[in-house]
Amino acid sequence: QVQLVESGGGLVQPGGSLTLSCTASGSLFSINTMGWYRQAPGKERELVARISTYGNTTYGDSVKGRFTISKDNALNTVYLQMNSLKPEDTAVYSCNVDGAYTNFRSFASWGQGTQVTVSS
Repeated sequence: QVQLVESGGGLVQPGGSLTLSCTASGSLFSINTMGWYRQAPGKERELVARISTYGNTTYGDSVKGRFTISKDNALNTVYLQMNSLKPEDTAVYSCNVDGAYTNFRSFASWGQGTQVTVSS
């Protein structure tokens, strides 16, 4: 089983910055993709950003140029640096990780989610 622990959410003023982190632990053999998704009240969950094993990144259109995803393979941790935050970025941000256990069975897991609120 894999555990995902997220941190870094909170309240920030428009134009401000926050950094989210998500650390995976457990019986991990390998990690393929790590990513962040968000869901605002009354809206569907959407991709924010994801990063592949080789460091290839994908961003949602609404965050391009403002958010940066990165990872530390040694720590099994993915980061989301969020700059120039807007009220419309307010949502619950959840980490998603897929890979393989030490028994080589594949997994895809979600974190518990962390609230990001952008408001003056």
